[in-house]
Amino acid sequence: MKTPKLVLPLLVSSLCLAACAGGSDTAPAATAAAPADAFLARIDRHCGQAFAGRVRVDEPAQPGDNAFAGQALVMHVRECRDGELRIPFHVGDDHSRTWVLTRTGAGLRLKHDHRHADGSPDPVTMYGGDTLDPGTPTRQAFPVDAESVAMFGREGLKASVSNTWAMEIEPGERFLYELSRPGGRLFQVEFDLSRPVDLPPPPWGSEGGVP
Repeated sequence: MKTPKLVLPLLVSSLCLAACAGGSDTAPAATAAAPADAFLARIDRHCGQAFAGRVRVDEPAQPGDNAFAGQALVMHVRECRDGELRIPFHVGDDHSRTWVLTRTGAGLRLKHDHRHADGSPDPVTMYGGDTLDPGTPTRQAFPVDAESVAMFGREGLKASVSNTWAMEIEPGERFLYELSRPGGRLFQVEFDLSRPVDLPPPPWGSEGGVP
């Protein structure tokens, strides 16, 4: 049986009103979540690729040995699962570092997975924090969380208890990793996303990453 032509507009209008009314409570949450998803999607576009980087800012200069001086810096968007990205950060022959980005109910979480060459976890590992605001599709910031503060305290890393990490992504152009602290400490490594490089070895502790 055919539906009368005059009834169709009324049905459409009724459905629209019902959808708008029913979705009013969830609209703000969906809007707030969008930047986190867009940020992950931008990085995911480069899944399986590696890129060379350089120290862009290191202020003030830190005393003692500089682990990054004269070393090849390479990020590898290695593992891309639904809601989680694992990005090893290689410093010369040091394959101990992996950035772990995870989607949470409120935003994003950044953790630093640090391993020894035999694959065992470093005493200072899985530190980081969660986003406290929606951020943008191009930049997300991660203030240090309570678990990390406690670990830094136990390990005598008092300066790190005020850390904030951040990441920026412009697909096909640049990726930025940042560490900042109150008082002027700023460390940034920038990667050129326009020129993929050869894939580095697996990170320590991963499948195929233990000598």
